This record gives sequence, C-alpha cells and structure tokens, in this order.
Amino acid sequence: MSKKELVRNLEGLEHVTGSLALDIWQHPQIAYEETYASTAQKDVLSEAGFRITDNIGGMETAFYAEYGSGHPIIGILGEFDALPGLSQSSKPYKDPVSENGPGHACGHHLLGTAGVEAVLGIKQLIDNGKVDGTIRYYGCPAEEVLSGKTFMAREGVFDDLDCCLTWHPGTSNVVQNYSTQAMISIKFRFHGVPAHAAGAPHAGRSALDAVEIMNIGANYLREHLVDGTRIHYAITNGGQAPNIVPDEAEVWYYLRGENRDQVEDMLMRMHDIAKGAALITGTSTSHELLANCYHMLTNDTMDTLNYRNMEDYPMESFTSDEVAYAAILRKSMDQKLIEESRRQLQLGYNDILPTKNFYNITMKDTTMPGSTDVADVSWITPLASIGTTCGPIGTQVHAWQATAVFGTSIGLKGMHYAARIMALTAYDLLTEPALVEQAKAEFIKATVDKPYQAGLDETVLAPGTERKEQLI
Repeated sequence: MSKKELVRNLEGLEHVTGSLALDIWQHPQIAYEETYASTAQKDVLSEAGFRITDNIGGMETAFYAEYGSGHPIIGILGEFDALPGLSQSSKPYKDPVSENGPGHACGHHLLGTAGVEAVLGIKQLIDNGKVDGTIRYYGCPAEEVLSGKTFMAREGVFDDLDCCLTWHPGTSNVVQNYSTQAMISIKFRFHGVPAHAAGAPHAGRSALDAVEIMNIGANYLREHLVDGTRIHYAITNGGQAPNIVPDEAEVWYYLRGENRDQVEDMLMRMHDIAKGAALITGTSTSHELLANCYHMLTNDTMDTLNYRNMEDYPMESFTSDEVAYAAILRKSMDQKLIEESRRQLQLGYNDILPTKNFYNITMKDTTMPGSTDVADVSWITPLASIGTTCGPIGTQVHAWQATAVFGTSIGLKGMHYAARIMALTAYDLLTEPALVEQAKAEFIKATVDKPYQAGLDETVLAPGTERKEQLI
C-alpha cells in the first residue's frame, strides 16, 4: 500500500513541481551560469526540510539536498543548464523568445525538477515512518559541456551512495540499458609572431597556419581510428584581420570513443599532431582540457526494477489537444528521422506520443552516439536511467522543436511520469536491502580493478576560477 501512497504523494506535488519546471524553462541559463534554476530548486527543497550542501567543486550552482538518515543512501541526479541559441516559445512553429538567446532544447528544466519531485514524494514516506534511509537530490550544472558531474565526482560527493537514479526527456518510455561514448573536450592554442601580411610576411609566424595544419593532421588520423570514434572541431579564433599574420589562434575538439581507453589514445595522438603543427610553423602550443567523461556503465538489477515499475504504473494517455499540437509540430521535423524512429520502436504512423514501455535487453552491449557526464557517476555507484515521452516521435533534442514541446503540458506529463518511476524504484531500494546488495554486487563485478579516477585533475578548475593552461 505504501507504493500507492507514494503515487498519491507525487500527484499532490504536480502543481508545485510543474510550476517550478516552467519557471526554469522561462529563465534559461547556460552551463555554469544556472543561478536561477539552482536557487529555485534549493529554495523548494530547503523549505521542505532538506539539508543543503552547495558550492561543490568551486561551482556556484552545484549542490545536493538530502533528507533522512543512515543507509541505504539513494541519489537522484538532476540537471538544469540550457543550450545557447535555442530560445523558443511553446508555439508549434519557430518563434524565438530572445533572438540567439538560450533555450531548454534538451529538457533539463524537466530533468532536474523530476528529481526534486521524486525526493519530495519519498520524504513524505520517511516522515510517516514508512521508509528508513537517506534520499539525496543532486543539482548538477553544466551537463551540456560534459564536466559538471566530473568536478562534483572529484570532490567525492557521490562516493557514499548505495545506488543512484536519473532520467532524460525523450520521445518514448524506455529503459536506457545501453552505454554512451566517452568524450574529451579540449582546446589547442597556438602562439606565433605577428607581422604585416603583405609588407613583411617573412617576419611572422602564423598561429592560424598551425591550427589549419593540425586540423589536416586530425582529419588524416580519422582513417586510423577504431570504427565508431568521432572527432569534431571548430576554429574558435582564426585571427583578427587578413592583413595581419595572426599570433594567436585556437581550435576546439571533441574526441569521442566507445570507452576511456579509446579517447585517451586519441588524445595522446592529438597532442603529437599539435606538436608537429607547432614545429612546422615555428609557433608554440598550449592546451586547455575542458571535459573528460567516462562511457556509461549500466546495471541490470536496477534496469529491471525500473521496467517493473513502468509496467505496474503505466503512463496516462495524452489528450486530443496534446496529440493535435504534436502533429502540427511534427510537420517541421525531418520526416526520414521520424520514419527511422517509428521503425526502431515498431510504432504505427498515428503513434505520435507513445505511452507504451520499451526495454530491449539486446541493447545492453551497444553504445549510443552521444556522451554525458552522468557516466562518471555510473563508475562510482550503481546507476540506472530511463527516458520518458516528453515530445512527439521525431523530436530532436538540441533543436527549437524540443524547446517548444518541453515547455508544454506534454513535457510536464513526461516529467511527472519520470518522477513517479524514479520514486518507485528508490522506494524499492530503500525497503528491500537485498536489491541494493544485488545491484552493488553487479557493480563491483563490472568495475573490479577499474577504480574511478576523475578525468580532470586538480590543475583543471571549473569556470569562474583561474585555469592553469599547460604549455607544450
């Protein structure tokens, strides 16, 4: 009966948490600047009696809030950073609120607030003597740049967790029992000698030439990398004017691979390419490591718990108005991607907002082509994640359509469902010690002789504090 009580608790919270999510959606802030969302969530949790620990890892917006005492300690991860340039109203056509402003096109206003809702629901059971243990919500900044949780992990704030839960807004209700790519974000800077490009080019040493030669080397490297690896780059500083030999230039790389070993090998080779480019051009080079996150480690025990709760407590249907809105929005999307998604999930054309649950055990040994700093936490404690329907099939995150639909009742409905499943699974873990031990045994077996080590050492500081640039 306590599970039914928990669901009633959560339903009673929906007005407050729905308003909180939309408030954050209306005040988007990018990575490391999420003061509005962080403060709003801390205020709600503090008022409910949670103990707040903030300013974690030197990050103003990083915090955790806990309630209860003793073990098991169950964590729920939240995020709240928006994306630059994706401002959008909730209208089903392109309508920026602020031209080139940020927007919640990855749904992190929903992601974090669902965690707040889940822990508030569990808190009521603790107060009523139905549950023993500790529930902890983590407000994690800067997931979009893949480093917030790494800085938090370096501080050890996840080390005492028995298990951890999270989710992500999506277009179906799915147990996310697949891995993600490990990823390194790094900037290489070249330092040359300025000169008049026409009058005395021989006196100059072009930092931009070094950047371009490095990119040529990186592109030739692709042929000799393991299938599935990725190198993305952008020239973030190419000089000031064509008639000046640029003495400063910068290129920013993302290196992705199936696991940490692959990306660390790529990084070593990229350092060699940078040295070669500097030698060829007579420049010097330095680098700034921005992110270095793990690949995701899944946990069958908790994945099974999540799916069981999804089956026992199915998602409510969407209204005709919500389906009509989704149908209009879907007209602006890539129709080929919609068809691909429909085929993968074996959905009919009219299944615009699916509410059925998916748990494909054949996905366990696969890797999705994306990265997240959530993966760091999965190497510290047993972790499980789900996705829920917050937008129509075909919605691509990091696009304006996602910002729009995630600011509607469709996004909120998916958020409340995620909160319900995470709370129900947290309840199982808090009340059945054998499940915690089973999840931990599985985790220990997977990580034996592979202790977590943060990919960012103490020389790499969170934005807002002085970084130590490393010269080569």
